[in-house]
Amino acid sequence: MNRYLILLTGGFWLIPSLSPGAQTAQARLVCLSLHVQRGTANDMNGFRWTMDMTTLPAGNNGELAPSFFSSPTGYSNSTYLDLYSELFEENFAGAMVVNNPEMADANHNGFADFFELSQAVPSLPASGIYDINGFGGGSITATWYRDAGSPIGALTYTIPNPFGGNLAFYHQFELIEYDGALSYTPGSNVVSGSVSLTHTNSGTTLDGRVEFNKSATNRFNQLTLASALLTNLFQQTFDLYTPTTFLRRTTHLTNYYGNVEFNDGDPNTVEDDYYTWLLSIDDPNDSDGDGIPDFSDDLAGATPPRRPQLALARGPTNLLLTIKGDVGRLHQIQETTNAASPTWQTVLSVTLTNDPQTVSIPLPATMTRFWRARAQ
Repeated sequence: MNRYLILLTGGFWLIPSLSPGAQTAQARLVCLSLHVQRGTANDMNGFRWTMDMTTLPAGNNGELAPSFFSSPTGYSNSTYLDLYSELFEENFAGAMVVNNPEMADANHNGFADFFELSQAVPSLPASGIYDINGFGGGSITATWYRDAGSPIGALTYTIPNPFGGNLAFYHQFELIEYDGALSYTPGSNVVSGSVSLTHTNSGTTLDGRVEFNKSATNRFNQLTLASALLTNLFQQTFDLYTPTTFLRRTTHLTNYYGNVEFNDGDPNTVEDDYYTWLLSIDDPNDSDGDGIPDFSDDLAGATPPRRPQLALARGPTNLLLTIKGDVGRLHQIQETTNAASPTWQTVLSVTLTNDPQTVSIPLPATMTRFWRARAQ
């Protein structure tokens, strides 16, 4: 439900709310750990070396995880290393920290493009550090590559061989992504629903219940994932480790995103691993046309917003607009040159942290301007 106050005319506009039923939004779940296959390299004499990555205390699980080492800091991913020499028939234990390439979020859906299957990774460099017992350590420059639409990419890097020459390792890595739908029922304080997701590489499914709690002070833009229990085809469960915050993106207002921490993100291994995932929800449903997706909007019959009141003062180089309204609600400031016009332009969106609250708007280019506020 939306209420408008038109500055200078005193008009008050009311847009009726429609009661949404069960709705369906798009959902994407991607693991922030990468599954890295065994890498191989040949030394200057043609002998083969292998490199495995793992986060397990014993055995190899291929996980290059979000950085879990306390030092050195500033690297996005980390892993333990198991280096094997066919010449010496010996294993060398170590560790590595390495960055994934810094990539933008071109479609503003909450995922860095590196972690989105539809986006390409065009042979990008990234820095890292390694330390291997009895072998040595130092800095590396890793190179990442992945074609758009493919979950499989390549990771390469070169380390010096203390026995002569260099070892250029090549690994394949897999981006672990599920894509599908979230069916949910809007609620005043709690949003309950179920997800049905498909692994974009293997085609296996992940289904289950989720529940979100709305923020008491910012319910349209912030929720908490309070529970999640997902099951795969083998009846293995992915259960939530701890509640986590979800936000609505300011640059893509139909999208909500947040981290999901599972107790175990890969039940096929003995130890708990592959914990950290990112969930993106894109909801095009807007039953009352107020610009807020039904996923976080108020239900019909909920307490309507307090009618905003505006006061205007002129500053030396700008206008000072004072808004009285509900703290925690998003208010859209709109303007027009003709109060009778059906078209108003939104010039500012502000969630009130105080009542009243003063914001700055530019001086108009012409003398005739009308403003109104919409409380969502």
